[in-house]
Amino acid sequence: MKPVNYREQALKLFPWVCGRCGRDFEGKQLRELTVHHKDHNHDNNPPDGSNWELLCIYCHDHEHSKFETGHSKPDREEHRGTYSPFAGLDKLLKPDDEPGA
Repeated sequence: MKPVNYREQALKLFPWVCGRCGRDFEGKQLRELTVHHKDHNHDNNPPDGSNWELLCIYCHDHEHSKFETGHSKPDREEHRGTYSPFAGLDKLLKPDDEPGA
């Protein structure tokens, strides 16, 4: 019997959604969904998937670039799937001094 690799296990355990940007994956796009090791140790593969999260290739690359530059600690608690890319946009779009004010 062929051993199940951790990607196959993760795809069975978790919804096919990027844990950072929230993008859904299905069909041919599923190949863009990767397994990220939260502690950055690829040998740490518990069967319950507690060291994994599914990330799209873009968020996965971004996560590793943060780790390599020292901006991220692998044991740090982070809020998963709650990132709001447009948070605070309304403040940026409002003029500082409105005419007639």
